[in-house]
Amino acid sequence: MNIKSLSGAIAIGAALTVGSIVPVANAAGLLKPANSSQPDLSIKEHHVNVVLEHSYAVTSIEQVFHNPGNQALEAIYSFPVPEHAAVGEFTYWIDGKPVTGEVVKKQQARKIYEQEKQAGRETALVEKDSYKTFDISVSPVQPNSDVRIKLVYIQPAHVDSGVGRYVYPLEDGGVDDQKNAFWSRNEVVDEKFSFNMTLGSGYPVDSIRLPQQPQASIQQLNPTQWQVSMANQSGALTAGALSSDEPGSEVKQQNPNVEQTSGILPAANLNQDIVVYWRLKQDLPGSVDLISYKESADSQGTFMMTLTPGDDLASVQGGRDWIFVLDVSGSMQGKYSTLVEGVRQGLAKLQADDRFKIVLFNNAATDFSKGFQAVTPEIINPLLNQLEQYQPSNGTDLYSGISQGLKNLDADRSTAMILVTDGVANVGVTEKKRFLKLMDKADIRLFTFVMGNSANRPLLDGMTKVSNGFAISVSNADDIVGQLMLATSKMTHQALRDVELKIDGGRVTDLTPEQINSLYRGEQLTIAGHYRKPGPVQVTLTGKIGEQSRSYSTEVTLPEQSLLHPELERIWAFSSIENMQSKMD
Repeated sequence: MNIKSLSGAIAIGAALTVGSIVPVANAAGLLKPANSSQPDLSIKEHHVNVVLEHSYAVTSIEQVFHNPGNQALEAIYSFPVPEHAAVGEFTYWIDGKPVTGEVVKKQQARKIYEQEKQAGRETALVEKDSYKTFDISVSPVQPNSDVRIKLVYIQPAHVDSGVGRYVYPLEDGGVDDQKNAFWSRNEVVDEKFSFNMTLGSGYPVDSIRLPQQPQASIQQLNPTQWQVSMANQSGALTAGALSSDEPGSEVKQQNPNVEQTSGILPAANLNQDIVVYWRLKQDLPGSVDLISYKESADSQGTFMMTLTPGDDLASVQGGRDWIFVLDVSGSMQGKYSTLVEGVRQGLAKLQADDRFKIVLFNNAATDFSKGFQAVTPEIINPLLNQLEQYQPSNGTDLYSGISQGLKNLDADRSTAMILVTDGVANVGVTEKKRFLKLMDKADIRLFTFVMGNSANRPLLDGMTKVSNGFAISVSNADDIVGQLMLATSKMTHQALRDVELKIDGGRVTDLTPEQINSLYRGEQLTIAGHYRKPGPVQVTLTGKIGEQSRSYSTEVTLPEQSLLHPELERIWAFSSIENMQSKMD
């Protein structure tokens, strides 16, 4: 893989290519005719298999689509890949035989696709659509026939304050007006749907939850391994969840996410994210976990190291100013009640000597609270009542919202900004560098709650890094209160600042990320890199808590040979690309 090529693509035909950058998800994988006058393709099957262990997850999706028309057509398959995830495989079945892609540059992929298409051969092309989706052109889709597609992606898995979280994104973000006008979303799976997840942990797992899928079958295989299963078929009297380990077992509960059509239940509706939480045993100590891949004694090795600091970050003392900057544009419809609940929970956690300000923005920005206000029920309750009655509408002038929030700051008080948005700036200033410059000038920490699956994560992540803050993705299928509690504990406790990591020994190179900045309460640090010399190495993490310097050190061993985790090279490559993109910004 040439990681310096920031725009990649997949072409399937005589030659195949896979995109080298993966954006944030937009919605469930959809296959639509390129010509909107042609009949829609139906989704016959949708199967998801997740293996999550050793600090990363491998997600495999297989879908079967059907062309009900009487003519061949070109179709566009738009599929989701979550943040910080890299495509590991894309397979398209040609004449019943699977063909898998390889990495080439985007321009070469487009040329291959056009050549194969003109020759009348079946072919497919994957191209990145901004930061939101990958679009795959598939041609031809034969009349009255099926198309089978398989996608595999790899992503790091993180545990925050002892709670892990995995999201399979299905909801449409609703932020792309042009795409919404083109796509008529077919979210119904006609025949078969399944979701299977195997979770392995180096530490004992206390419990697993799926907040919006209570029908899921959850089985503990041993103290550190669990299985989550859902499987539905059309035509059943009740469409429920069957354990994949016990085929034919009794259906536990009717799936609330299916619709009835002509008296027959479809297998599933792909209109709600699947969110899986797992909780580790309490009172676990700080730790360093290392996994590696090294093909032979002579080859270069790749490693991923996850550091979980102990909980020695004290609560912040003294009054602070809190600025809530809230997106009330039209694209926030369907997410607005979650937004208001987030503000309610956030205000409830403020201290008596804190102050707050609320700014709303859509086509323009408004100082909703009329400046900073005291944290009292007499002030908060009327404002929340007004906020609940507000109706989201119009476009998204994100820059004006942030600019309004930064007005009239008190230099003598510590200030934090809480930005709640789907993160798609389409009015006013939209250039990323202008946003980064704005945040760089302000002495403020930015904490961003990213709503939905179509947010401009590169923009939001860039702003939070400049301000030494953090961004948290929030799904409508999340345990919203739980997510807010985790975030609030970070904002109300000290952070480990000016963090540096040093590894002595192993001839370690190519560490990513290159810059760490701050670690907040409960937050893990994941580092990837290469090594040439196996054996013991000394790992030292330094930083500051307040004005006091802190240092943590331990010893780990880099193996001479390790064949268990070949995916690590792709994880390292994608992280390096993100690093390079950050420098370019």
